[in-house]
Amino acid sequence: MNVTVASPPVPVRTATGGDATALYVLSAPFMRSGELRVRTLADYRGRATDFLIAPDPRPGPPAGCVALRPLAPEPGHPAAGLLYNLCVHPGHQGTGVGSRLLAALLDRATDRGLRTVYAASTGSAAFFLRTGFREVPAALAPAGWTATLDPARGSRVYRHDLPPAAGPGRTLS
Repeated sequence: MNVTVASPPVPVRTATGGDATALYVLSAPFMRSGELRVRTLADYRGRATDFLIAPDPRPGPPAGCVALRPLAPEPGHPAAGLLYNLCVHPGHQGTGVGSRLLAALLDRATDRGLRTVYAASTGSAAFFLRTGFREVPAALAPAGWTATLDPARGSRVYRHDLPPAAGPGRTLS
């Protein structure tokens, strides 16, 4: 008889200012390869609480991280956020870390009343497409954000629509 034992869920927590160096160390190889936009350690210190971290029980950088930043409201766009800096340490890729981080980020976005999450990618974006994002023309995304995209990077824009958050006394079907 074969018995499958489910592995424990990947823990995810909100980063703190004390995690900035670990976030930078994890992200640095992805910045060097061009997969992530270049950010400084000061950038990570200033925005540490945007991040969710999947800790690695071993010493060293986290297993993965992702960040969510609310976008400025714009006419014609529901409350939106930006998913950025999604990266998973190569030793943890294919283990569910990225999926768990994304699920936690989408939960956080819904809890904050956001209706849409945008992301940009210079790669294949297969992960985004597989997890409910769809590619959209940049002209259909909030202009305040798309104006910050570097045209030389050739980023494509992805959108994930979220369900409304359940409020007190109401349930979602």
